[in-house]
Amino acid sequence: MARRVSLPTADDLFRPTVEETEDESPVAAVTEPAVKAVPKATAVPKGAAKNSRRPSSGRVRHDEKMTVYVTADELVDIEHARLMLRRDHGLAVDRGRLVREALAIVLADLERHGDDSELIRRLLG
Repeated sequence: MARRVSLPTADDLFRPTVEETEDESPVAAVTEPAVKAVPKATAVPKGAAKNSRRPSSGRVRHDEKMTVYVTADELVDIEHARLMLRRDHGLAVDRGRLVREALAIVLADLERHGDDSELIRRLLG
């Protein structure tokens, strides 16, 4: 029988564990991690109509799967966005979550603006 091995998360691997003091002797750091996993957002942004926000599925177990092929440049762009969200905003988001959120934004825009949506303009253009 195969045994599942429990591995540390990325937050555990990249958090500071030792902090240097003025006399340069290591002291165990007792700080909150700077990066946190992003929970499913339920709040509607200020100024947005309640019906204009189409929520993504967030961090749940997904039963359906869809394969999407992307170019190397598109994959690099997605990874760059993910790392920027982590660095600049402290948001730990995986690529799947990032794509689901982007999809929710595009579908909400299509629903709200119809023929004038950004998706229609890009597909026609």
